[in-house]
Amino acid sequence: MFNATVDTDDVDGISELWVDTLAVGRSDACRYAETVIHESVRIHETAIVEQGAAIGARTGVWHHAHVRSGAVVGEDCVLGKNVYIDTKARVGNRCKIQNDVNVYHGVVIEDDVFVGPSATFTNDLVPRAFNPEWSITATLVQRGASIGAHATIVCGTTLGQFCMVAAGATVTRDVAPYQLVAGTPARHHGWVCRCGNVINREESPPTVMVCESCRAAL
Repeated sequence: MFNATVDTDDVDGISELWVDTLAVGRSDACRYAETVIHESVRIHETAIVEQGAAIGARTGVWHHAHVRSGAVVGEDCVLGKNVYIDTKARVGNRCKIQNDVNVYHGVVIEDDVFVGPSATFTNDLVPRAFNPEWSITATLVQRGASIGAHATIVCGTTLGQFCMVAAGATVTRDVAPYQLVAGTPARHHGWVCRCGNVINREESPPTVMVCESCRAAL
């Protein structure tokens, strides 16, 4: 079912270059001249992984997924059916990118991020089919964030750590850490714990938030 593509030269460089990317905060912060795929990566026979891509240990690339040259995907990730990882896009460790998601050039996804089925990223604020001079506008999804199915993330935004974007939401501005947003355009609907449960619905987060489900204090 899976074909393991083995190209272990400079595998240790994945983590180093990924850290450089996050530190600089730019989608072009690291480039690969050669393919770097850990021997434990599982690639379905229908998937396409281009020469020059980098994929970390124990990641699974499922049916008809496509990882472009220059893309970096971390360790222990799941790339679902029909997932597209564009050139120079960055995906951290332990991420779940569900079916039919396109992660375009300019998008940086940090560790432990969940992206639901058919969620959409963009990278051009003024798209025209006939414009040859268009420029990429970056998007940052910080550690632990969750994006619901069919949500749209307009480029130029930052999704804070452990925030939650509801299914079908359209994000047009930054989302704060631990914030829950929903609707079109996405608006504040409360604050969530790291476990994902809503802690309260206030506009401003209280000084101390305690989750009734896991008892964690934020």
